[in-house]
Amino acid sequence: MQIAKALAFTVTLLVTIGTSIVGQGAEPIDIGSRLELFVDSQLIEKVTGDVQQVVQNPQPREVVLVHDEPWGGNISAYFTVLQDDDTYRMVYRSAQHDKANPKKGWGIAVYVESKDGIHWTKPNLGMFSFRGNKDNNILDLGSGGNVHHNFTIFRDDNPATPDEERYKGVGGLAHGLIGFTSPDCIHWKRVQEEPIIKNGRFDSQNIVFWDADRKEYRAYWRVYPNKIRAIRTATSQDFIHWEEGQELTYTDDSPPVELYTNAIQKYFRAPHLFLGFPTRFYEESEQVEPLFMASRDGVEFRRYTSPVIPRTAPKDRNLNRSNYMAWGMVQLPGKPDEISVYGTENYYQKTPGRVRRFVYRVDGFVALHGGEDGGQVVTKPLRYTGKELLLNSVVPQDGSLKIEVLDEHGKVLGLSQPIVGDAIDRVVTWDRDPDLSAGIVQLRFTMKDADVYSFRFK
Repeated sequence: MQIAKALAFTVTLLVTIGTSIVGQGAEPIDIGSRLELFVDSQLIEKVTGDVQQVVQNPQPREVVLVHDEPWGGNISAYFTVLQDDDTYRMVYRSAQHDKANPKKGWGIAVYVESKDGIHWTKPNLGMFSFRGNKDNNILDLGSGGNVHHNFTIFRDDNPATPDEERYKGVGGLAHGLIGFTSPDCIHWKRVQEEPIIKNGRFDSQNIVFWDADRKEYRAYWRVYPNKIRAIRTATSQDFIHWEEGQELTYTDDSPPVELYTNAIQKYFRAPHLFLGFPTRFYEESEQVEPLFMASRDGVEFRRYTSPVIPRTAPKDRNLNRSNYMAWGMVQLPGKPDEISVYGTENYYQKTPGRVRRFVYRVDGFVALHGGEDGGQVVTKPLRYTGKELLLNSVVPQDGSLKIEVLDEHGKVLGLSQPIVGDAIDRVVTWDRDPDLSAGIVQLRFTMKDADVYSFRFK
């Protein structure tokens, strides 16, 4: 586990055991029975001792895609991955660029699919002629607007959306983002000739999705304020007409950096959270590496500084733009405790580029980590419903973790039995039963050599 002092959230405050009125007067946060992750500090009232929030690195797995077909190109990028019932779909830009002769370059949008998220096929779509041959998996998006350069798709689960428009996409450069719809993720048509979003610089992967939690469309795209790559967001009720939007803001512990792609999405297990994997760009070397950030309103994010897929991760990432993270996270068949994400490697090289799968523990983006000296974390007052407390945690045999339940005045209502082992949804058992049902409580975690990722009441 990597712990970077520059990114770790550490505040040392005195907490008086048993009699502290740590949350008195604070407005309770209504969490009901929803899943909560420690990806930001919104739920944390106080921290004492050796406890930090530590961004996690997904573990590298197999190469799932190699761009070795004649239309593969040396700068394939801007991947979208989505799960569609028992089919996994991926759309991306395949392109060729030669600095010595830029006019020989080209860019196309490509479609692949899979039944397990690991073995991907390149179906013969027969719809786009590449060098006189239609036997390929290239999408036909028409001409104009450079829409192939950054075409990005999503499944629109808005209940009002007709089946013939179930999939939507955006693409375009100088004049703005053109909107597309499709009944099957393969046959696409433009919603109109004019761009649906115009106020930006779009030479990146620009994201649009349906936010089922807020019942609106949300977009994130590239802007260049003060000649710094940044991200703008806006909402829409119909996918075509968009608000002016606003640039993202960040908490004070998120130092300014240039951000290339953004990969922002709602977390499917906790849809009140926006999770992003923005790509930090190093101008001097043209190298990139994805970071992690989280938000509760889609505008202000807490962004961590440690890369989630470092340039030293396998393999061939320490090159020109060779480390983009795909937009989308999926769960694969038979792997309920994992979340798969995908990252590019070997970009802009003479040998074919690749896509590699990486694996997160479920909810395992940021750990509330108790170090070897131990410490405590007290949450803000939480309004909850449920008779059980469930925990996602890892506690080795030489570690320790206990949870106290406090009422809104700081009185101890319950004390857990010692928690050990590795579990995604552990039901907490009690030495002193807090008799949970509904109301307002605070949780006090006392931990040493232990990690907590998420919790919920049930």
